[in-house]
Amino acid sequence: MGFECESARPAGAAASAATGALIGLALGDALGFPTEFDDVPAILATYGPWRRMALPDPALVTDDTQMTLALGRGLRTALEHGELRPRSLVRPVREEYVAWWRSPDNDRAPGATCLRACELLSDPERPWAEAGRIGSKGCGANMRVAPVGLVPGLSPRQRSGAAQLQSALTHGHPTALAAGDLTAYAVRALADGAPPAGLPGLLRTYALDQRTVYREDWLGDLWRRAQDPSATAFIVRGWDECLGALDRLDAALAAPDPEADPCLATGAGWIAEEALATGLLCFLLFPGEPLTALRRAACSSGDSDSIACLTGAFAGAWGGAGAWPEEWAARIEYRAELLALGEAWDVRDTRDVRDAEEHGGPADA
Repeated sequence: MGFECESARPAGAAASAATGALIGLALGDALGFPTEFDDVPAILATYGPWRRMALPDPALVTDDTQMTLALGRGLRTALEHGELRPRSLVRPVREEYVAWWRSPDNDRAPGATCLRACELLSDPERPWAEAGRIGSKGCGANMRVAPVGLVPGLSPRQRSGAAQLQSALTHGHPTALAAGDLTAYAVRALADGAPPAGLPGLLRTYALDQRTVYREDWLGDLWRRAQDPSATAFIVRGWDECLGALDRLDAALAAPDPEADPCLATGAGWIAEEALATGLLCFLLFPGEPLTALRRAACSSGDSDSIACLTGAFAGAWGGAGAWPEEWAARIEYRAELLALGEAWDVRDTRDVRDAEEHGGPADA
C-alpha cells in the first residue's frame, strides 16, 4: 500500500508560517547536532528509542541555523533598499556570510566548502562568482535557504533567482543551485497551504518547468566556470539530478517504512539533492506529527542536523509556530533573532494577502 498523506492544516498556521519554519529549522538542527556522524544503532544505544528523543540541554544549533540567520539578515537589508535585485542581494548576503566566517561562534563543525568560499568572499576585490566552489553540491547550498521561501512579497522569478544566487556564493555546482531553488519553492508552497500529499507532484512539475532555465540575470556567466558546453546544459545537469532525487522520494513514499533509517531510501544528505529528498521524506512520513518527523530525521545515519533542519523548516512552514511545544521553542539558541525575523515576515505576509484579496489579485504574482 502506498503512502497517503491526509493531514489537515492546523488552525492559524498560515499566519505564523515563517515563525514556525524558522523555529522548526533550529529545533531540528539542535536535535540532530549530537547525532551527526553516528549510525542508527549508535544513536539508539545512546539516546534510547528514537520516538522519545529529547531536545538537548542546552539546545545549541550548528552552522546550519547560523547561516540561515545570516541569509535572513542579508535579505532583510536588501529589501530595505527596495525591490530585490541581484546587485542589492549580493552585497549584504556576502557581508553576512563573511561575518559568520569570522565569528568566534563559528565553531559548530562548519563545512569546508562554506569556510573556503567565505574566506574568498572576504576579499572585496574578488568577484563573487570566483568564490563559490563550482564543483561542490554540498547541502550547505540549501540547508540555509528557507528565508528565501519565507520572505513575503517576492515574485516567483525573484524567489528562484535569489535562492540560486545565495547558493552560488559558496556552492556553484548546478545541482546546488537547483536544490536550493527547489527547497525554497517547497517552503513557500507549504507556507501558502499546499497540502503535503501533493507536494512531491508540485516539486516535480516545478523542476520540469525550470529544467532548461538558466537565470543569467542573477547568475551572470557562472556557468562558464564549469565544463558544460552551454548555460542550458549546465543547469539541466542540476535539475536532472534533483529529479532523480524526487524519483527516490516517490519510491520511498510508495512503500513507506517509518521505522527504517530514512537515509537508506533517499540518501545520506551530505549533498544538496539528498538533503532535500531525505528532509522531505521525514516530513511527509509524519505531516501531522512534527516532533516525530524531527526525531526521525535526527535518528538517521547521514547528515542528521541538516536533514532535521530541513524537516523542521517544512513542518513549521506547514504547521506554523503552534507546531512546536513551548518547552522546546523557549530553549532554542538564537530564539530572539529567529522570532524577530519570523514574526516580521508573518505580519507582512498576512498584510500582503489581505491587500491582495481586497484588490482581487494574488499576493505573490
